[in-house]
Amino acid sequence: MPGANNISWTTLEHQGLPKQTSAVVNLAGQQFMDFTKTWTPGFKQNVRNSRVYTTKALATAINKSTEKPKVFVVITGVGAYEPSFQQKYDESSPTTGIDFFSRLTVEWEKAAQVEPPVRLVIIRSGAVLGRWGGMIKNMFLPFFLGLGGRIGSGKQYLPWIHIEDLARLILFAIENENVKGVLNGVAPQVITNEEFTKSFAKALNRPAVFPVPETMLNLLLNQERAMIMTKGQYVVPKRVLDYGFQYNYSDIDNACREFAHLFPKKHPLK
Repeated sequence: MPGANNISWTTLEHQGLPKQTSAVVNLAGQQFMDFTKTWTPGFKQNVRNSRVYTTKALATAINKSTEKPKVFVVITGVGAYEPSFQQKYDESSPTTGIDFFSRLTVEWEKAAQVEPPVRLVIIRSGAVLGRWGGMIKNMFLPFFLGLGGRIGSGKQYLPWIHIEDLARLILFAIENENVKGVLNGVAPQVITNEEFTKSFAKALNRPAVFPVPETMLNLLLNQERAMIMTKGQYVVPKRVLDYGFQYNYSDIDNACREFAHLFPKKHPLK
């Protein structure tokens, strides 16, 4: 949006990147787990456009720039991989494009076409865990009141990353000139929804005995959207570890202890 210290999309289109831009990071995207929004064709189009078109606009601005940035970092999602209880995915695994989120991610990443010498880094993020937003913001109060529980069977995998580690991974990708291509932005510890539920409840010192039926989520959210919560993928950050990135929160228990506070003292990124 226009503002004193902002660059609007219109400004970007007409004036290009600011001078001496060294890196471009795209985090734009309509929140598809906004439960105030009905899963209609119009809303799905907003979800798509807010990702694909912003990425394409930035890629165009980069390619037209005479003083090119060194790197373009695009944050997409592990939805690129087909939900499965058997498959194990790393960055070399193919994407299928068989469901809405996988098709979206394929199109999203194709929009990030930048020309050399600009490095392209695509971080496929798991569920970002932090007290101030996302999944934890939506579920904190029910869990704090002792009304939390697993989703469905709880056996579905939950690729996750602490928000501090995701921010550090973005910075790592910017600062290290040898980093390029796809990175799985997930913690190295692979867990299920049930394991997360137990860890979060333990950190809050609360019970978590009220499971959420999959059929109820399908009814309330639409099955196509609910699959983000009811299905999962076994995803490992092989290339991230190969590059030598060090996680601050590689264990879900440590991560949950960090954000399991009703009144946190400070924002972890400020």
